[in-house]
Amino acid sequence: GVGPTDASPDEGVVEDLPLIDEKAVEQLAEGLISHYLPDLQRSKSALQELTQNQVVLLETLEQEISKFKECNSIVDINALFSEAKHYHNKLVNIRNEMMMLHEKTSKLKVSGINI
Repeated sequence: GVGPTDASPDEGVVEDLPLIDEKAVEQLAEGLISHYLPDLQRSKSALQELTQNQVVLLETLEQEISKFKECNSIVDINALFSEAKHYHNKLVNIRNEMMMLHEKTSKLKVSGINI
């Protein structure tokens, strides 16, 4: 015969659906939201803080990069100055040699030797 084991497990479910209490559904939803919402809000604030920290970090990195660029340009300027000093010394030496040669030629002219 037909016993309790022969009944379908879904039997009676369709008939029960209209009996679902709207207030119970609302309370369950509120319970679910109240359970997860604090964690989600904490996650949101943590993500906002992380984003702000990343912005600060990026700005700091940009400042450091510009400092390195300034340092490189200072090194270039120092190299130019040392090169200019080197060539200035060469010019001074050439001028001194020219003055010495001029003195020698002047003495030779005074001695009566034409050059």
